[in-house]
Amino acid sequence: MATANEIGDEELASLTTAIRNRYGIDFTSYEAKSLKRGFARLIMKHKFGSILGLWQKILTDKEYFLSCVDDLTVNLTELFRNPEIWVRLRDDILDRYEKNFRINMWHAGCSSGEEVYTMAMVLRDRGLIAKSRTLATDLSSTILAKAIEGKYSSLLMNKYTSTFQKYLPNGKIEDCFIEDGRYMRIHDDLKKHIEFRQHNLVQDKMDKSFDIIFCRNVMIYFDDTLKMKVLKLFHQSLDKNGVFIIGYYDMLPEASKELFEVYDSKMKIYLKK
Repeated sequence: MATANEIGDEELASLTTAIRNRYGIDFTSYEAKSLKRGFARLIMKHKFGSILGLWQKILTDKEYFLSCVDDLTVNLTELFRNPEIWVRLRDDILDRYEKNFRINMWHAGCSSGEEVYTMAMVLRDRGLIAKSRTLATDLSSTILAKAIEGKYSSLLMNKYTSTFQKYLPNGKIEDCFIEDGRYMRIHDDLKKHIEFRQHNLVQDKMDKSFDIIFCRNVMIYFDDTLKMKVLKLFHQSLDKNGVFIIGYYDMLPEASKELFEVYDSKMKIYLKK
């Protein structure tokens, strides 16, 4: 079976160019090692044997390609991941918007929705959910369907309960989820303010403006050129003094200092310049 090391740079460049030309989805500026690992996962998962087998399948079967986007852009998320960030949002950042008529947020690269619903719990905790409007976007329609459903395995709830209680020591996870067989389903009142939409950060414009934008652990797959393109989109989409929050493993290019100033370097929170 092929491994990431067996996929050459020329093969990668040719395949990503072909995908861009065939489907209009541009992976050409994604970080090469991460993308090679993603293609290698597909080759092993579907037993294509080589990059050639994968190439033929991708370029002749659009439905297959769209269904495997998740394997190329690994979706890693969980409820109350890094609880200290949500405490900071609750106790500090949201103070900025308490008197606003509306609070607008964008979760870019929302994956299966855990982060979006975490923020919903924070908003409810602060009594701000009724005047909040949230846009949650992702490239993958498959992963978006999971986010919209808001249903997660009961097996994960022990882990989620632990991080939830670091945020709210006396809170109960049952106040946010309804038992549904082997799953736990998010309460409807935590979903009403959320719009889910398919969106490609690399290519698509944004027709709304926001007070807070989250883009956590998405740009780790981008090279610096692509990062700057996406960062300019975020900068344009943020209102004056808007808040921009990235993941712990995201690194911003030096040129981003023209767009954002550091608010909290440890939490990776920035303000629009």
